[in-house]
Amino acid sequence: MPIDIVGVGLNATDTLIPVSRYPASGSKVEIRSASVLPGGQVATAMVACQTWGLCARYVGKLGDDPAATLHGEEFRKAGVEAQILTAAGCSSLQSFILVEDSGERTVLCTRDDQLALRPQDLRREWIADARALHLDGYDTAAAIAAASWANEAGIPVIADLDELYAGIEELIGKVDYLIVSRDVPGRLSGKSDLFEALAAVQQRFGCYLTAATLGEEGVLACVGGAFCYRPAYLVPVVDTTGAGDIFHAGFIYGLLEGWCLSQTLEFACAAAALNCAGTGARGGIRPISEIQSLIATGSHHQSAFSAQSGSRNQACSVKLDPLRVSAR
Repeated sequence: MPIDIVGVGLNATDTLIPVSRYPASGSKVEIRSASVLPGGQVATAMVACQTWGLCARYVGKLGDDPAATLHGEEFRKAGVEAQILTAAGCSSLQSFILVEDSGERTVLCTRDDQLALRPQDLRREWIADARALHLDGYDTAAAIAAASWANEAGIPVIADLDELYAGIEELIGKVDYLIVSRDVPGRLSGKSDLFEALAAVQQRFGCYLTAATLGEEGVLACVGGAFCYRPAYLVPVVDTTGAGDIFHAGFIYGLLEGWCLSQTLEFACAAAALNCAGTGARGGIRPISEIQSLIATGSHHQSAFSAQSGSRNQACSVKLDPLRVSAR
């Protein structure tokens, strides 16, 4: 079956620990429970894409421990084609996540150096036969290799970056759709204004689209120096773990469906919001019908850019072409 989206990047075994509030230094806090669930930026996004009817492939590395078995079973259950490399004699990536009653979470993680994905671990055919490539950039050299093959094949590259890893600028120069956390555009551009920072990053690196996810304030995207802003949806928040991963999956879905930018961002925001109503990175992946229902009937958080978004919202009608990639 043809592959719609291939994801190269992190998986994680999440131990979720609910707490009433983040512990103060030196305190002793009783926990109510602890749940072990699969997660990871790219792995979670691929499961969501497959759930919504896309044909997804995941490429990553695991240890040879029970967590690897858990991930394998979850990929099989979801129908995701998993190209898993095994690092013998080490544990898979583990995250310990404190989830407060407000739904906000704090992540503590540990990863053996043997789990690093290297360029020589990848095969060109894993990338070149897909319609799009999704990366997190954590193992930057491998991500650069995968993005280079995608560029050569004319395949659009989507990146979910929450940190500026060593060598990340070379990777960004190969990305078509750069969707990052709030602080990254300013750190890359030196500009404090988010509108200016997104435009500057787009111009510098030649990305077709740059965007920043803003938590409950939604998302701001820039295409050709014009902007599209969408606020987040209001839902009863249980756990924000995986919200960004599901947002990226929603963006990928809209891109491959050929939707306009506004429709794509609305779908991604709604999918991410519903995931926050569940437990764990994948606990709130909902069917397309439920996502569309939230879009049709749901309420938004207050706009973060009330004074600017009206006059700087000219990019919302831009139609996303899954065959279009940035000129290199």
